[in-house]
Amino acid sequence: MTETVFGLFEAAARRAPEGGSLCAPPMAGRPYHPEGVEISYREAADRVAALRARYREAGYGPGHRVALLLENRPDFHLHWWALNALGCGIVPINPAYRQEETVYLLDHSEAVLAVAVPERLADLEAAVRGAARALPVVDVSASPARLPAPRGGAGSTVAPGIDTEAALLYTSGTTGRPKGCILANRYFLNAARWYREAGGLMTLADGCERLLNPLPLHHANALAIGSMAMLSAAGCIVMADRFHPRSWWADVAATRATVIHYLGIMPPLLLGLPPGPEDRAHEVRFGAGAGIDPKHHEAFEARFGFPLIEGWGMTEVAMPTWASAEPRQIKTRAFGRPLSGCEVRVVDDAERAVPPDVAGELTLRMSGDDPARGLFSGYLKDADATAEAWRGGWFHTGDVVTQAADGMLCFVDRKKNIIRRSGENIAAAEVEAVLQADGRVAQAAVIAVPDELRQEEVMACIVPAVGAARDREAAEALQDLCLARLAYYKAPGYLLFLDTLPVTSTQKVRKVSLFPDDTDPREVTGCHDLRRRKRAS
Repeated sequence: MTETVFGLFEAAARRAPEGGSLCAPPMAGRPYHPEGVEISYREAADRVAALRARYREAGYGPGHRVALLLENRPDFHLHWWALNALGCGIVPINPAYRQEETVYLLDHSEAVLAVAVPERLADLEAAVRGAARALPVVDVSASPARLPAPRGGAGSTVAPGIDTEAALLYTSGTTGRPKGCILANRYFLNAARWYREAGGLMTLADGCERLLNPLPLHHANALAIGSMAMLSAAGCIVMADRFHPRSWWADVAATRATVIHYLGIMPPLLLGLPPGPEDRAHEVRFGAGAGIDPKHHEAFEARFGFPLIEGWGMTEVAMPTWASAEPRQIKTRAFGRPLSGCEVRVVDDAERAVPPDVAGELTLRMSGDDPARGLFSGYLKDADATAEAWRGGWFHTGDVVTQAADGMLCFVDRKKNIIRRSGENIAAAEVEAVLQADGRVAQAAVIAVPDELRQEEVMACIVPAVGAARDREAAEALQDLCLARLAYYKAPGYLLFLDTLPVTSTQKVRKVSLFPDDTDPREVTGCHDLRRRKRAS
């Protein structure tokens, strides 16, 4: 029985030894593999075996964590599979982290070794010097003949199994320090099972698929969802360093991708490119992802010739839903029904189940005696946060959804992005969708700000389109747009034009970083107070 990530890889290598295992597209000027690279399962197995022997000889085993700053490169998977075979957990480092963030991750995770690409070696060594615990750093391209032994001695002699920790992924969070999600082998195997089970328009053919994923390996989408799907199908994991809109279709064609993964920001950028023959010069059968705006969904599929399958997930739970069967309801934000073993419940603030089609928080658990079985194993060194997330025996996702009588789930917004004004709940995403559909707006972020009378008021932070006005008249025009499309109370009471919006490594707006701590957004220079223009009609 395959009970580890390494076991899943090993099984795939036996079934398709000459098939592609790891691939990176060609990219001129890139410091590694500028002509592109492909590694067969046979070659990958040989390299993993050699790495496994080196790690074992140095004393690595269960109980050790190894930090990897290997970006989206084939070496990442090769080292992970070798370490997983020995029962070690990995701690992927976000390449965008600054030194202070890396220091925190190294200290909090108690990693005993760090492995880096040569271009980031100096950065990682500087972080290690600032860490509370000393640990060796190895250059992945020129590691010593014998790896440094793990500090604290050899690992446990217990054989790795399905409940052994495989990875520690840090959630980006919105406040405070990131939380470390402990993910066991069972979590990764469960993610693979759900992907294969989804079927329908996203059925995978064994030994035939090639999944191009531009998302970072320090996030669950690439590490747990896409990679595990390919291992389970003996397919090829195709890694881009990141999403490049202008070269995207060239990368798709060059790597012979049959599946792509996407985030909501990708379809509008691709639709914004001039039409050309490359739009259909590919072998993609489907895209899998989350967050596409319904106004782009049908247009994308018509132009590029394949369906985009919406799902839902988060680091803690992988992807337990996929809208992979018709009718997919692509004019809504539907993301499917729960897959086998996963139970969902939509609740109000008092933890009471809400009726069908009424918005509430999505909570979930696994069937059986252990509600967390196959999900994350808790937040490292944070029992209180773990207990809070699992209160009442259900994992609280923080996402507001509706569930139809037939079980279909539909995304509304993150719970923290719900603005409560005079007793009315306002989804920031709804207001953002209206603003971002206007040609005068390049980006929009809607947040709650304090209001002495109404508890909270709506504030819109706008990056204007090139050449668009950013004066009071322009602010009022955008408010009028919202007043014309939404109930009056949903329109922005404040509007501020900005040059840029802060984003995460996956291009999601990081609202917590919009303003410095202890700053009242209403008092920022240039903020337009439009409250007097809001009224019931």
